[in-house]
Amino acid sequence: MQRDGTRESLWQHDQPDYSNDDKKIEDKIYDVLIVGGGITGVSTAYLLQKNGMSCILAEGATLGFGTTGGTTAHLNTIMDTSYPEIEKKFNKHAAQTIADSTMLAIHFIETTTKTLRIDCNFEYKNAYLLANNDDQSKELDNIVSVSKDLGIDIDYTNKIPAPLSFDNAAIIKNQAQFNPIKYLFGVADDFRNLGGVLLQNCFVSDVKQETEDTLLATTTRGKIRARKIVYATHIPPGVNLLHLRCAPYRSYVLAVELENEQSYPDALIYDMEEPYNYYRTQEIEGKKHLIFGGKDHKTGHEENLKDRFRQLEQYLNQFFSIKSIKHFWSSQYFEPADGLPYIGNLPGHDGRYFVATGFGGNGMIYGTLAAMIMFELIVRNNYKYPLAELLDPNRLKLVAGFSNFVKEGADVAAKWLGGHLTSHSIDNLASITPGEAQVVKYNHEDVALYRDGEGKLHAVNPTCTHLQCKVKWNDAELSWDCPCHGARYSTDGKVLTGPANRDLDYIIVDELVAKE
Repeated sequence: MQRDGTRESLWQHDQPDYSNDDKKIEDKIYDVLIVGGGITGVSTAYLLQKNGMSCILAEGATLGFGTTGGTTAHLNTIMDTSYPEIEKKFNKHAAQTIADSTMLAIHFIETTTKTLRIDCNFEYKNAYLLANNDDQSKELDNIVSVSKDLGIDIDYTNKIPAPLSFDNAAIIKNQAQFNPIKYLFGVADDFRNLGGVLLQNCFVSDVKQETEDTLLATTTRGKIRARKIVYATHIPPGVNLLHLRCAPYRSYVLAVELENEQSYPDALIYDMEEPYNYYRTQEIEGKKHLIFGGKDHKTGHEENLKDRFRQLEQYLNQFFSIKSIKHFWSSQYFEPADGLPYIGNLPGHDGRYFVATGFGGNGMIYGTLAAMIMFELIVRNNYKYPLAELLDPNRLKLVAGFSNFVKEGADVAAKWLGGHLTSHSIDNLASITPGEAQVVKYNHEDVALYRDGEGKLHAVNPTCTHLQCKVKWNDAELSWDCPCHGARYSTDGKVLTGPANRDLDYIIVDELVAKE
């Protein structure tokens, strides 16, 4: 199956693209248009359709093309933003709401798996959180104390099921894992069985008000009319306040075969480094894989990204005997300014526009909870639903994330200004060697150049179509990434990841040469 990167994730291997999509758009008004075919969009479409809504889902590429196809599929009740942090930034009620909701999300996935008979290897596992110094041990003490008080099944332990070093450790029970693509495709099938319409390769480029009651979406497969729209695109397209409240990050993953069959940890494991490392085992068609990830960084802010895979391998080799690396890939997520996602009405728009973004590293859980929130808001019109109130994208209380809000805004401004500085010049296109990419000035024009392994030169305008920042080369996934808001493009300028909703301008190399 396809994904928004060159590297093949574990879930893609021997997995064809989803094929059960619909062939045409009916001339009707749907209750809800869901944009995006990851876990958020498919879960939302399924839940709304199941409860009486007439839904149409439009995926710009293929199902699972985005972050769902690159996740490591941990299902946690211990989130990236710890419960002590949530209590400090919000209050204890907020922490309790998130704790209760995470358990509900795991139960929803389990129940859906059983009800729809989806063979996605859903399994409950213990998780372990490891501290490696005094500061981390103090933080762990706080996490254990607050989490236990919220009803999370957590306690200290002296043993972990992996040869990893640690000073102190906690065990968290009733965590889970699954195959996200098998689950995604199974839920999508039932959405269609319920009468829902699913369109792939249907890129939504524009949405306008058509009448007082209907919206008109322009897509690559025709016009879609709907009363409401849900952006399940990881980050909303266009220009919105949420782009200042969400920072794009990338994380790197290895799926390896170990020398010793007994070495695979039967658990989910996390250390407390910054950024943290994460481990789990996945069996696919009788073969076990150790999934190991980390080395996160802000999108478009680092060089030599493919070296991150080597760094992961070196680190893992300290504890495990690696027989072979089967897959390696990276994936993108958006970190919210105050630590909690934004799910509900899209800021700056009326009540017909909905969004779900800022999941951090907990996309499987928050994507599932987003579907539940959309059900409460759209089907039940229940804006008093506690989780919806807490995660409202229009929340004005910036105190909780104000320092991050200012920091990210300043960072974006610096990249935006830097993106308008003069590029270095080259005189000859032949100086770009196979496998090399550069943003250069050629014949007085800014050009992003990449020469592929076969010697073909690809040229695009390096100015991001979202807010005019200059893109940077990602040598790990062979893409052009925007350091301001995380838009990503293929070597030929096609949009891979929003918020951009227009491709980079493709430049015909012969025309460049003709201007010499």
